[in-house]
Amino acid sequence: MSATELKTKATPANTETVKSGSFVQENQKSLLFIAGAIVLMVGIYIAYTKFYLGDREVKAANQIHVAQDYWAKKDWDKAINGADSYPGLEKIVADYSNTKTANLAYFYLGVAYLNKGQYGKAIENFNNYRGDDMMVAAEAYGSTGDAYVELKDYDKAETYFKKAIDKANNQFLSPVYLKKLGLVYEAKKDNKSAADTYKKIKTDYPTSTEAQSIDAYIARAEAK
Repeated sequence: MSATELKTKATPANTETVKSGSFVQENQKSLLFIAGAIVLMVGIYIAYTKFYLGDREVKAANQIHVAQDYWAKKDWDKAINGADSYPGLEKIVADYSNTKTANLAYFYLGVAYLNKGQYGKAIENFNNYRGDDMMVAAEAYGSTGDAYVELKDYDKAETYFKKAIDKANNQFLSPVYLKKLGLVYEAKKDNKSAADTYKKIKTDYPTSTEAQSIDAYIARAEAK
């Protein structure tokens, strides 16, 4: 490579370096301001989670236990609305939004409204739940599917049962929601998909409770 070629190839790199250096020098005050703003925002967030959310988490946890007791006893109205000066689940989500306790309360509310036959409210609360627990999240999806079945919206029920199956990914819940998915397919007159879904229970979860009686469901779907 000639000296001329070397000089030609080196020049653009040098120019780019100068431009970059000039940018830093000319915008130093702006860059420092942006960096300072980022540090301030991080500090505010840490303080918010530690002092504001932390205190609210404790208060929310102390407030919800009575509503949980009513919920466990299937006293849905008292669980939802509260009793004996203790707040219900609705007040927990209203007063302590953005807390883990309020997030769990959304799941409790979904179950309560589902059992009361208020399917729209059940769906709304299940959709507000944002939990990390795979089992509870799977149940939230599955229960949303149940609500859509009651509303005869089988397309959405299918979507949520599939989400529940994928989220659960275990031998306890997955076959439960596979069976419900099969029933949805039957309701949609898609008997082949129903039979295939039932067969998946038999092959993938042979020791599950659902598998013990699934042959009858397979035979019924295939006979249609």
